[in-house]
Amino acid sequence: MSELQKITIKRPDDWHLHLRDEQMLKGVVAYSSRDYARAMIMPNLMPPLKTLAEVSEYKKRVLAAIPHRDNFTPLMTIYLSDDTKINDVVSGYQRNILQAVKLYPAHATTNSADGIRSINHVLPVLEAMQKHGIPLLIHGEVTDPAIDVFDREAQFIDNMLLPLMKTLPELKIVLEHATTQEAAELVMQGPATLAATVTPQHILLNRNALFQGGLKPHNYCLPILKREVHRQKLMQAVTSGCDRFFLGTDSAPHQKNSKESACGCAGVFNAPVALSVYAHIFEQANALDKLEAFVAINGATFYQLPINQDTLTLVKKKHKVAETIFISGVGEIIPFLAGEELNWSVEN
Repeated sequence: MSELQKITIKRPDDWHLHLRDEQMLKGVVAYSSRDYARAMIMPNLMPPLKTLAEVSEYKKRVLAAIPHRDNFTPLMTIYLSDDTKINDVVSGYQRNILQAVKLYPAHATTNSADGIRSINHVLPVLEAMQKHGIPLLIHGEVTDPAIDVFDREAQFIDNMLLPLMKTLPELKIVLEHATTQEAAELVMQGPATLAATVTPQHILLNRNALFQGGLKPHNYCLPILKREVHRQKLMQAVTSGCDRFFLGTDSAPHQKNSKESACGCAGVFNAPVALSVYAHIFEQANALDKLEAFVAINGATFYQLPINQDTLTLVKKKHKVAETIFISGVGEIIPFLAGEELNWSVEN
């Protein structure tokens, strides 16, 4: 095979992953553990993981669900709330139980009702995090119902993120699942303490994908898909070589019935196809030489963790995405791009 048909890279990490719990956890974790060496596990369970003890117990359940053949390390986060204890955060980080703290604005996304309503309420925790070098991961959307859903990330940047960066300039911040031109430009022009994860769906699709041929609930996620101008800017940013963008799938499984119900739950289960999509995007941008840094180096460097030394090979080989995935005790899950043909595959 020529170089353009096959690429071997250091094994990737997923810096934003939802595994859920119980039977769903047991059914979906293998889709991540087979390809990724590490993943940043999100804490928005029901109930959310708000204490160090809850995080520790959940980590045990995650480890128990990983197939024995897979070498996979879950990196845990704690859910920031008005009653978060500074000692939980600092001691958890120093004891290597926690890797980061996750900030959800109240009611911004799935299971975020206990999120924060004002930065001022959690400022002492954030000050302690700055002091000890603990990263803050942010779901960057305002939740004011008067703000258009497509504008909520840009408003969050102006109203909350920029003031926070001014108040705590040394705090390490990751703007999770960045979706807008404003986010891309801020990270590219911002300080070394600011980074962003970008999902496969936000650099592959624009908001038309929610409506073409009728409502498409399996493309619905939060933050929501944006205009084409934002997708293009994100694609340019992640393929530019800027080392403060890195892979974060935000893979978030829901039962088919939940996605196709009146609720239309937000979340895209992209773990089975994410690496294929990223390879496609980087090839489109004539930037396959920068793919390894985005998926395997930039995130580890930002989090001051070792870069993986084992490798993974992607092959330019067409394959069809499964129409549905059945999980025992859960039911059907529809993967991202179900039934579509992709050009890149992970070599077994």
